[in-house]
Order: sequence, then structure tokens, then C-alpha cells
Amino acid sequence: MATNPVEHWTPQVEATKPVQLPFRDRVEAGRVLAARLARFRGQHTVVLGIPRGGVPVAREVALAIEGELDILVARKLGAPFSEELAIGAVTADGGRYVNQDVVQDLGVTPEYLEQVTATQLEEARCRESRFRGGIPGPVLKDRTVILVDDGLATGATMRAAVQAVRAAHPKRLVVAVPVAASDACQALKTAVDEFVSLATPEPFCSVGAHYANFEAVPDAEVAAILKQR
Repeated sequence: MATNPVEHWTPQVEATKPVQLPFRDRVEAGRVLAARLARFRGQHTVVLGIPRGGVPVAREVALAIEGELDILVARKLGAPFSEELAIGAVTADGGRYVNQDVVQDLGVTPEYLEQVTATQLEEARCRESRFRGGIPGPVLKDRTVILVDDGLATGATMRAAVQAVRAAHPKRLVVAVPVAASDACQALKTAVDEFVSLATPEPFCSVGAHYANFEAVPDAEVAAILKQR
């Protein structure tokens, strides 16, 4: 595999260079994203993929920068009339982000919010246990942590992940994704130390619209990737 000349990169310039859409698949997206993060190579960085789609992307990043690969399990809190519409998200460790503006606009009741939180929290914990197989996660305190997903639509899941990582007191927190909606970008830029998105297309219909192959990532694939660490 060719080695990137990391020491000669100017990230601020490279981060604005346009990319070719759609990505072929998550592996290609991860490799392009890794090139934009080359300056973190050899810094004992933790790369956390958000299952399931973010894990193949995170694997390519971790391999390229010689980082420690792991996961951060987060689950979307769906609206009462549509599970696909996120009103927030929870992480397996109990962290929660709620978009209060959306909750208010939709008239979501406190009872529903608590119910969906409990359901998704249990699911997140079950998935984390299944993926990890009893192996504890990495120490994040005083380390650079890069949170990776395959894309951001509302950004709710990533916001919950950011809150969870912040509670572990990392030295630096970076969010990196191949593609994101502009609204999600603006919200997350103020929540992290650095935000990297390869593309912010307009109009933004969905994350999957920017991949030629966007098949669902099975749980077994996530578990296999973690075993290969």
C-alpha cells in the first residue's frame, strides 16, 4: 500500500478540496476520509465508529492513521408517527441528546419521550454487549478521539455520541464523516474541536443517496471488524 506524505499535508486546504460523488461504497468513502485525517497518523488516536454503517468507514480511517479502532453504540429516538424522523438519540452508556425544537414542534409528550428512550437505551446496550463480547472499550481520557459515521442527516445520533465522549474528557474530539447535511454540519461544528465532512451537497435528500452501494451492514460484519482489531 502506498504511504501518504503526511508531514507535507496542509489539512485546511485539503479539507476544502471537492470529492467525487457518489462514493462507490463505505470502504471507498473511508479511504478518502482517511486521507483528510492523515495528520493524526501515529498519534495513538482512538477512532470510534457508530454502528452499524459507520464501522466500515471507521476501519479504513483507523488502518490509515494507525489508530485504535472501537465503537460507540448510539440509537436514534424516532418520532411518534415516523421512526425515521429523529427527535434525539441515546448511547449505550446512558447519554441522551434531545432536539427540543423538534419535540416542541411535533408536540411529543414527556411520556412518549421517556418510553422511546428506555426502549432504545436497552437496544443500544444489547448491541454493545453483542458487538464487544465482554471486552471493555478503550480509555478516552486525555486522548484524541475521532467519531466516524457514514454520513449525517439530522445529526442527532452524532450529537448523542459527542456528549458521551465529552463525558470521558478526551484531549481533542473530532467528528469526521464522508457526507453531511449543511444543518447538521453547523450544529456539530460548535460542539466539537474539529469537524470534517468531505461533502455537504445541496439539496440533501439522504445519506444513502450519495453512495452507489449503501447496503445495510449486518451485525455480524461489525462484530467481525472488531475482532480483527
